[in-house]
Amino acid sequence: MTRPPVTFREVLDRFHRPLESLRVSVTDRCNLRCHYCMPEEHYVWLPRRSILDYEELARLAAVFAGFGVEKVRITGGEPLLRRDLSQLVALLRADARLTDVALTTNGLLLPLHAADLASAGLNRLTVSLDTLRAERYRDLTGRARLQDALAGIDAVLAAGFRGTKLNTVVMRGVNDDELIDLLEFGRAKDLEVRFIEYMDVGGATRWSPHDVVSRSEILEIVRRHYGSVEPAEESADARAPADRFLLPDGSTFGVIASTTAPFCRSCGRSRLTADGMWYLCLYADDGVDLKALLRGGASDADIAAAIREAWERRTDRGAEQRLDRGDRGPLYRLQGLREDPHREMHTRGG
Repeated sequence: MTRPPVTFREVLDRFHRPLESLRVSVTDRCNLRCHYCMPEEHYVWLPRRSILDYEELARLAAVFAGFGVEKVRITGGEPLLRRDLSQLVALLRADARLTDVALTTNGLLLPLHAADLASAGLNRLTVSLDTLRAERYRDLTGRARLQDALAGIDAVLAAGFRGTKLNTVVMRGVNDDELIDLLEFGRAKDLEVRFIEYMDVGGATRWSPHDVVSRSEILEIVRRHYGSVEPAEESADARAPADRFLLPDGSTFGVIASTTAPFCRSCGRSRLTADGMWYLCLYADDGVDLKALLRGGASDADIAAAIREAWERRTDRGAEQRLDRGDRGPLYRLQGLREDPHREMHTRGG
């Protein structure tokens, strides 16, 4: 029997940030080995018995919706490695309060699944792509699958999705010479490219401040080619992580400056891992074990109380605190990641 939706009063953290959106990881597995996320070939995986099923994930999402959460983004790992993912999309979209259900993927499996995702009601897609060069793609990801990723983008367009975004992590001396090529690719495919500053989180164990191409540098590269770049007008309540800009022809692109100009003070996002650990910040050391409540017989009201208590105590502003460090290096070394796989961004949903 379907439970009637429950509404709770708004919850604010110590900086008066509302609980606005939820990233839901469905797997910690991935079919690529990107340098900034999963540079090793072998990892400590979450036990399969601990992974939440789709009904459990949908139940937790419904509790979050009770606090006013409208946006859910499905992540991984690579979320399309999880079988029948369109079933989760359909469960989430059955809750009228969840008005924006999106997916982030590397695109390799989209030719198989884009049509089913569209039929299930998925609102939007973001595809991660850091290069358009086949040899560089292989070097960056450990896999010679650029053509599969490009075919995935074409499958998104064929399935009728609009407003698709293309995420590119920009790394100095690695792919910072491709910004214009990627923008032109995005314009040709009607995709909004978002350049992301290289972050010192999770599996970025070789991160260095020198490798970061800052927002100001990215904008200067784009200006040199196009002549002008103007800020796009945003709605007054916009809280998206990307600063959006207009090219002379009116097309848009974004820059996510999480490293050099973090947006912690307005961040209302949190992350749920595939095994039910809830993290209130990308940089947080510890999470709240919602799976224990879920499988221990707790009611929705009990789970909501735990969420409220944790969020009202929240003071997280991890990226800002990292910015203030004079000796900044990678957040974790390899051994620290192996000691706790929840520290990995492919587990936490990056």
